Amino acid sequence: MSLTLKQETIMPAVSHLLHVAIKTNHLDETIRFYCDVLGFERVERPKFKHEGAWLACGGREPSIHLYKAGPHVGDGGPAPEGSSAIDHVSIQASGFQDYVARFKRLSVEWREFDVPGFPLWQIFVFDPNGVQIELTFNADAERGPGPDMSDGRRYKAGEYFFKPMMTA
Repeated sequence: MSLTLKQETIMPAVSHLLHVAIKTNHLDETIRFYCDVLGFERVERPKFKHEGAWLACGGREPSIHLYKAGPHVGDGGPAPEGSSAIDHVSIQASGFQDYVARFKRLSVEWREFDVPGFPLWQIFVFDPNGVQIELTFNADAERGPGPDMSDGRRYKAGEYFFKPMMTA
């Protein structure tokens, strides 16, 4: 069966991603990670029955929604950990070397990557729930050395280097 669209047909379109929702068993630690480690800010959230937080970057709309929940909102069970069907969440960032220094200072495990043929540098890190975060930088706008592509520091697709970093 083939689908043929008439020229006058108006197609719906998406304009931008509104947010990513992350279920967590570690709400406080997850808020601290996104705010203190990555630089998001907490913004106003509706008074839902379940605990959670909305986080924004650069004074924009909230792009990360966190909630303390099991497999379904409000069910009270434990939330599954890891990225599951989502491979990673990509975030545009600046200050590549500042992030590297921050991760060292906070003992956060990370990997680096220089995208071949494009002026893009990346850092890969896991949040406290095992969700992989990709920070992407415009290499032309960055100062200092680029990604460390040595073994042990270079990002390798499929490598799982998550180490829980829960704090009290």
